[in-house]
Amino acid sequence: MEVEKAIKTAIDYESKVRDVYADAVKNTRSEIAKRVFQKLADEEQRHIDYLKSRLTEWRNTGLISCEKLRTIIPGKKAIEEGVKKLEDRMKEADRFGEVQMLNKALDVEIETSSFYKEMVNRLEDEPQKMFKRFLEIEEGHLALVQAEIDSITGTGFWFDFQEFNLEAEG
Repeated sequence: MEVEKAIKTAIDYESKVRDVYADAVKNTRSEIAKRVFQKLADEEQRHIDYLKSRLTEWRNTGLISCEKLRTIIPGKKAIEEGVKKLEDRMKEADRFGEVQMLNKALDVEIETSSFYKEMVNRLEDEPQKMFKRFLEIEEGHLALVQAEIDSITGTGFWFDFQEFNLEAEG
C-alpha cells in the first residue's frame, strides 16, 4: 500500500473511532463515563491531527518525520485502580447501555489495530515506525476498553486472564 493511501486510511479509521467515543459521550448518563469517553475522543482527534500533518509533510517532501506521539492511556497499575472505581460507579449506572457503547468501541479499536498491524508489516522506515507507535497506542485503548467491559459485566476476567475459577480442581 502506498504511504499516502495508508495515511488517508488511518485518518478514516481514527475518525471512525473518534465518532464512536463522541457518540458514547452523548448517550451515556454517567458523568464519569462521559469524561472517559471524551478523553478518548479527544485523543483520537489528536491522532487525526497528527496524521494530517504527516500527510502534508509526505506530500510536500516525500518523507515522514516521526514526531513524538503521546497518549493519555495510563499504565497497567493505573488502569487496575480505575477499574476498582468503575465497579462502584457501575452499581448505579445504566450498565446495559454503557456495555453496548463499549462493545462498539472495542469493535472499532480492534479493526483499527488490525489495520495498523498490517501497515507495520507492509511498510518500511519512518512510515513503519509511525504506524508501530499508533499500534502501541491503539492496543492500550483496546486494553482499557476491555478492562471496562470486564469490570462492568463481572466476567471474572482481567485483560483476558481469568481472575478466579469456580470449577473444582480434580
